[in-house]
Amino acid sequence: MIFDYIQTTEEQKDILNIARQICEKELLPQVPELDRTGTYPRDVAKKLFDAGLYALEVPEQYGGMGVSHETNFLLAETLGYYDAGFGFTFHAGSMGAECIFMGGTEAQKQFAANELLNGKTFAFCLTEPACGSDAASIATTATREGDAYVIKGNKCFISGAELADYFVVATTIDRSLKYKGITLFLVEKERGVQIAKHEEKMGIRLSPTNEVVFDDIRVPADHMIGAEGRGWGIVMRNMEVVRPTSMNFATGIAMRAVDEAVNYAKVRTQFGQPIIRLQGLNFLLAEMLERTMVSHGALMNIAHLLDHGMPLNGMGSATKIYASQTASWVASKAVEVLGGYGYMREYPVEKLMRDAKIFEIFEGTNQIQQVVLGAMLSK
Repeated sequence: MIFDYIQTTEEQKDILNIARQICEKELLPQVPELDRTGTYPRDVAKKLFDAGLYALEVPEQYGGMGVSHETNFLLAETLGYYDAGFGFTFHAGSMGAECIFMGGTEAQKQFAANELLNGKTFAFCLTEPACGSDAASIATTATREGDAYVIKGNKCFISGAELADYFVVATTIDRSLKYKGITLFLVEKERGVQIAKHEEKMGIRLSPTNEVVFDDIRVPADHMIGAEGRGWGIVMRNMEVVRPTSMNFATGIAMRAVDEAVNYAKVRTQFGQPIIRLQGLNFLLAEMLERTMVSHGALMNIAHLLDHGMPLNGMGSATKIYASQTASWVASKAVEVLGGYGYMREYPVEKLMRDAKIFEIFEGTNQIQQVVLGAMLSK
């Protein structure tokens, strides 16, 4: 396995081994059917939670383990290897609370930590039907009424919404203010949040994606995260961490694709020998491994920067582009290595190819990341 080439500490090795054992025993046998039906395996999530692998990033000062970004990245990569949709949603349940730890009050941070440590999940609601990359055009409103705010609007493509207990919602207090009007709120599902459409997706089908409706949802003023009009700064800080973190699942896809292609090439014979001995195919497998290892290394560098409180200075955007493109390319080449079998659902590589594509699109499309990098150069 490609994991044999990755260096880890003993603590990290223990965490990853537990995750692998659970995924191999509890998740893998179910994946074909779960992919067909578009179902999230709550039973596997419960096993990982019981093993202490949920919300590992909760800071120690709030009762969590406070593991490093490096350890969290490695765990995400491992879960992505077995199923990127499941791994992404399992991780997003705690990642959805990240804005609270970045910009919330001490009381909000402790509340979020307690809920996460008890297995509760958070969903981050930013995207809207008419608002994707242009977040300044958010139309979901928050109107002050006495000691509360009334939230009204629709969000779309929200990962894990149907599983969430809480929502971190990006609203505007005044659309004319654009970025300066964006304000974040913590909203409990029980306040009347409606989970609407369950999207039928091409890939990562174990990850539920929903439309979420806030129809005059009233929340106390103390549910505001940060201050009025300060939400955009928190969102940007959050995305700087979330964007590369999510790409670990893409690299997990690439790792699985390399292993599947190599395993097949060792047993498939043509012209009297395993096809892995054919130089053209051997070189292709080598390039698949090369790109995957570079993606892994780039993400570990991001983790190092985050763990030491250093700015990413465009590395997040650059790594997002490279890791997502690598996952799509490697998965596509794995299909080619398996030939006709690779195109069949009996083998896992066609699913890897379907799963990989979304990583070039969400968390800010690769084209938007190029805009970010281009703006850096223009300065």
